[in-house]
Amino acid sequence: MWNYEKRLQYPVKITQTNPKMAQVIISQFGGPDGELAASMRYLSQRYTMPYKEVTGILTDIGTEELAHMEMICAIVYQLTKDLSPEEIKASGFDKYYVDHTAALWPQAAGGIPFNACEFQSKGDVITDLHEDLAAEQKARTTYDNLLRLVKDPEVADPLRFLRERELVHYQRFGECLRITQEHLDAKNFYIMNPEFDTGIQGNCKNKVVQAWIYVVVTTSSRVTFYD
Repeated sequence: MWNYEKRLQYPVKITQTNPKMAQVIISQFGGPDGELAASMRYLSQRYTMPYKEVTGILTDIGTEELAHMEMICAIVYQLTKDLSPEEIKASGFDKYYVDHTAALWPQAAGGIPFNACEFQSKGDVITDLHEDLAAEQKARTTYDNLLRLVKDPEVADPLRFLRERELVHYQRFGECLRITQEHLDAKNFYIMNPEFDTGIQGNCKNKVVQAWIYVVVTTSSRVTFYD
């Protein structure tokens, strides 16, 4: 499964330190939409995916997210390398420095530590894939926000690469959803977990489920939302 190459997926070569910028970029290491959470999400979800094609894509993307985490860590490290005490104080990097010196530690831009509540692994193919689609768009939005703040082209260049990969991942998870829909022989394929509710597939012999599907189909166009 693993084929680790001892080089970054995309080069990171930053010549000018900027600890203030590092403090916001680190969010893509340990923040709510960061690369650490993404890799843990996909590599955890793949075990309960009922379709091997989807499992393979989750494995591919999950391992790539580890490479992206490595890139983010390289960016933060190079932005904070060899700082003087005066530079640390002036940039507001002192709070982080007291706890971690210049070591890499996963946290959000606001200083909130990473925790496993940043992602979900539900064991339901439809639920998990929709989370994955949303996660990629949230990561893309975060990179958009970072690129609005970053002026150094040496920093912006690898961030643009990472943003582009989020778009590719989003498209691949859309493909996973299509594959899943083709496997499920039911019009309302989002109402069941194919991992467990196997009796619902096929001709939907369960009369209660048939009635429930009928209600959803016949009333969906008349749903009204109130503020």
